[in-house]
Amino acid sequence: MKVCIALLADLEPFESFARMANALEVAKECQQNGDEVAIVFDGAGVKWPAALEDPEHKYHALYQSVKQSIAGVCKYCAAAFGVKNQIETLGLPLVGEFDDHPSLRKYLAEGYHVLTF
Repeated sequence: MKVCIALLADLEPFESFARMANALEVAKECQQNGDEVAIVFDGAGVKWPAALEDPEHKYHALYQSVKQSIAGVCKYCAAAFGVKNQIETLGLPLVGEFDDHPSLRKYLAEGYHVLTF
């Protein structure tokens, strides 16, 4: 199975924290079952990589376990939310196939199930 997980949730409020955790758990479950996984950080979700890189973050270990599946971070949103330099420093790809945003249609066309959180 091919799964694209788009995380759009902000760092706050607390329910957004739960969306992030659930997105990463789904990614982990899919990986463990041999699925092809692509994680895309978009919208306010572009703030998560820098937060999750902190070894003190509660979900740092989970993030590290799925990090190899990160397909990209929205180029436009990273600039708009002021985290573009952080994303570049982390070495994550900035993607902008459609108007400087990630193309979720691309994943649909390639047969991925697209899940948004």
